Amino acid sequence: MKVVYAGEKFSSSWKKAIFLAGPTPRDKAVPSWRPQAIALLQAKGYDGVVFFPESPDGLVRPDYDDQVVWETDGLNRADVILFWVPRDLQTMPAFTTNVEFGEWFKSGKIIFGFPKDAANIRYLEYKAKSTNTPCTNTLEATVDTVLSMIGNGAAREGGETFVPLHIWQTVAFQNWYQNLKTAGNRLDSARVEWVFRVGPKKNFVFLWVLYVDVFITKENRHKTNEVILARPDIATILMYKPAETLLATEIVLIREFRSPVSNSDGYVWEIPGGSSFKPKEDPNKVAAHEAHEETGLEIPAERFKAIDARQLCATLSAHKAHLFSVELTAEEINWLRQEQGVAHGVIEDTERTYVEIKTLKEILDQNLVDWSMLGMILSVLTK
Repeated sequence: MKVVYAGEKFSSSWKKAIFLAGPTPRDKAVPSWRPQAIALLQAKGYDGVVFFPESPDGLVRPDYDDQVVWETDGLNRADVILFWVPRDLQTMPAFTTNVEFGEWFKSGKIIFGFPKDAANIRYLEYKAKSTNTPCTNTLEATVDTVLSMIGNGAAREGGETFVPLHIWQTVAFQNWYQNLKTAGNRLDSARVEWVFRVGPKKNFVFLWVLYVDVFITKENRHKTNEVILARPDIATILMYKPAETLLATEIVLIREFRSPVSNSDGYVWEIPGGSSFKPKEDPNKVAAHEAHEETGLEIPAERFKAIDARQLCATLSAHKAHLFSVELTAEEINWLRQEQGVAHGVIEDTERTYVEIKTLKEILDQNLVDWSMLGMILSVLTK
């Protein structure tokens, strides 16, 4: 275990990093809780880095601005922020801790611990629980929860150390990052702006936003004014029945309310598709599952033809759509006609989809789909 004290230089590489956040004693006579946290981590075999926002002698660094800069950097670099708040309004009021907690409680990387007799904790506990942040009542339980969350870590160096484990380990981030390196560019730093988790226990990282500093090698310059937004890749399926002419081709669309929709109809019109909670699930199986889920029609996975995988909007999101196609029989298209007006989807996820069958001409004339959907439809039909 390596302890980095306030003001000390951060390492250039590590597998896992913990920041010890919480009140710091204002008086030499009041002992800090952090040495006990270090002892617990040591005893439990933690072999990563610990950011310790006090000097080795237990006193707060005298240069206030330098301390704030160091703490801000350390909080950003940490994989997990261990908040232990033994608040005592006389000796450890933890006013700064309140601000730090407010900045990071939606980041997906904090554990909130506090003694049951700590003063004025109720609101912080409420906010922590609202984001499914683990709450504990002893320092040892807090350390145990942190170690369970951080696991074995992952080796990172340079700008990679700014990416916390819960984002680093997503397929979406790794896909983006591997392409960044293949292009010859370099990630120099990052900062978590937002994390959105889903699932029964809110433990699946579905959507994340990183503010990044990327060095563009071919242009010898940095790009520092953009964020990366990403979610799991999706499988999309063009289900269609060929006709004598291209424009007469019948296409299965899904009509669904989605909050970002911006049209006079108030519904998104799209081809069936979606993603899986299983990061490495076979896209063919995802395609078959989504087609059945959103239309009610069950088609064997082997009938789905893989077309290509591309980003949908490269200036906004890093995720890709894996496009598939399946040519329907007359019986299947007729069965789907009977499903028009019948609600499908996963009700517990508030998903409600309706089958709509339109010709390509109707789709073009009525401006039913967005540009990304239109591109996928034509990619299949014009080959």
